[in-house]
Amino acid sequence: MNINATWIGQIIFVLALLMAALGYYLGKRKTQSPILTSVVAFFTALIPPIALVFLIALVLKNDVKTSET
Repeated sequence: MNINATWIGQIIFVLALLMAALGYYLGKRKTQSPILTSVVAFFTALIPPIALVFLIALVLKNDVKTSET
């Protein structure tokens, strides 16, 4: 089985898009700046162990309280 650079690049790109979507979703609930969280999640996908640590940190973080009137 041959693994070429194109295939690896496509997998990393799909992982980066998935991480950005998950980062935005969790960022809306858990931070004040979901877009910045999404960008950081996108770039952490280049190194998958760091991406997993980032997601675990977001999941364990407490939700931001919203002001409901």
